[in-house]
Amino acid sequence: MIISEPIKTKLALLPDSPGCYLMKHQGQIIYVGKAVNLKNRVRSYFHTREHTPKVAAMVAQVDDFDILLCNTNLEALTLECNLIKLHQPHYNILLKDDKHYPYVRIDRQEPFPRVTIARRMQKDGAQYFGPYIGAAAVRDALEVLRKAFPLRTCDKKLPLSRPARPCVNHEIGRCLAPCAGKCTQEEYARVIDGVVRFLNGNVQEITDRLRQEMEAASAAWDFELAAQKRDALKDIEGMLERQRAIQTNDAQQDVLALAQDGLDAMAQVLIIRGGRMIGGESYALPGEGSEDRESVLTEFALRYYADRQPAKEILAPLMEDPETMQQLLREKRGSAVTVTIPQRGEKRAMVLMAERNAADALQKRNARRQVHEERTTGACRELADVIGMQTFPHRIEGFDISNTQGSLSVASMVVFLDGEPASREYRHYRIKTVEGPNDFASMKEVLSRRFARTQREEDSERWVLPDLILVDGGPQQLRFAREAMAEYGADVPMFGLAERLEEIWLPDREDSIILDKRSPALHLIQHIRDEAHRFAITYHRSLRGKAQVHSSLEDIPGIGPARRRALLQYFGSIRKMKEAQPEDLLKVQGMTRPAAEALYAALHKD
Repeated sequence: MIISEPIKTKLALLPDSPGCYLMKHQGQIIYVGKAVNLKNRVRSYFHTREHTPKVAAMVAQVDDFDILLCNTNLEALTLECNLIKLHQPHYNILLKDDKHYPYVRIDRQEPFPRVTIARRMQKDGAQYFGPYIGAAAVRDALEVLRKAFPLRTCDKKLPLSRPARPCVNHEIGRCLAPCAGKCTQEEYARVIDGVVRFLNGNVQEITDRLRQEMEAASAAWDFELAAQKRDALKDIEGMLERQRAIQTNDAQQDVLALAQDGLDAMAQVLIIRGGRMIGGESYALPGEGSEDRESVLTEFALRYYADRQPAKEILAPLMEDPETMQQLLREKRGSAVTVTIPQRGEKRAMVLMAERNAADALQKRNARRQVHEERTTGACRELADVIGMQTFPHRIEGFDISNTQGSLSVASMVVFLDGEPASREYRHYRIKTVEGPNDFASMKEVLSRRFARTQREEDSERWVLPDLILVDGGPQQLRFAREAMAEYGADVPMFGLAERLEEIWLPDREDSIILDKRSPALHLIQHIRDEAHRFAITYHRSLRGKAQVHSSLEDIPGIGPARRRALLQYFGSIRKMKEAQPEDLLKVQGMTRPAAEALYAALHKD
């Protein structure tokens, strides 16, 4: 490759130090990396030809780079993570599906701690347990806790200056009622201790206690309490059944794995708490299918733990510099973290299970992508064959007319790019030159206005001509649309779709085309037609609603055009105006008391 003089100069001055490098294109950071030796690492990009497709594409765009020196490899790793999070470079692994999985949170700094759900961990001194895969799983755990332990669920700031009245939860044995002074801080703390042990995986202790309490209540003929303990026990057992037991100890582990197919990659995380797999999630890594496995999985781990607390032990099939990763994750967790690359035994079996999950997720993603391509770009190619086009219809525009017996006529324009709706490109029109219910003339007007926008110099870039146009209707609508296009000297392939038999009509063909009902091209055409219809109807209903509001205000004394506009802008609808008192109506700019009272009376005369 040809290296520019400015880059040659920078390459010659690179130090043998650890640090981060920032690859740039036209001033934008497109890739961030870290290196133990910046000189060797950065020079390798420009002096080596054997790059993977992703790296080759990145290097081809680099016109500048910067470096940031660090004292240690750990500092470089931390800085790299922060820079990627800040700049979101195009060629770095970015976790698009970066969900914040919920945690159970207990703040023991409170006199009577609550057990709540937290969307993410904070450095606030509280204890966090999890993460749980999805809101349903964490709600499930919280419900089990509240049945097994008498926890407060209110958000009162305790202790209160004077005792409150105990709630119904206290009456049914679900709360110790600290708000009413029914327990001491020490008694409540013992309950929280039990919750913490349960969340840390010591389930047997809790189930044994509940079973003893159930039997004692039954022996004392307190069958209501016995049933309560039985239900709590069943809930815990049900939750444990849903969490597959994969170890006999109380391990707290995250298992990372990777699958690649030469094009893309899929990372997998299995979350194990208390020796049970409580969940797993896969992350697509586009373009990473032929990259070095070790570097891809290491970079994924950095992204993954940027906003998450690591488990006590991380299991992975391979990892760059595990010792440095351990130090970084220990700082994140606030206690020791072990990164293990198991070669045999139970832990190796867990890594293999994660790899199977990653491979399965990648296969399913590819299958979904294939189906998606058949419905979008594949359908576009089929449609081009049907229409007789020689080029791919990248941009398709669909038009529809909507009115009520000729009044408030409107039109819609929807845009599909590569077979998918591009809603930001949608436009709607008020029909200006046509009177009465004349859909043909209305179609001609809206197409004329659309082509006129392309001809205007100031609009030509934003209003590019489409590759294909669909009009809702048959030969007549198509003829009027063609006339509009001819007036502006445009030449865009065009076709109509007649709704009754879903017939496709072409301008220079006397008979229609009927596609197989399973045809992806037909499904795409129907989707465009339905979107255009929906968008036109929505706009028409909006105008009709405004017209009805306008007419209902028109005959009220003192409510002229300016006040009507101000009222609609302030309240948005007649219903909200009806809910308002005269004093609320007076808040509208330009309203007087007589006008407000007249409006209030008119709106409530029924």
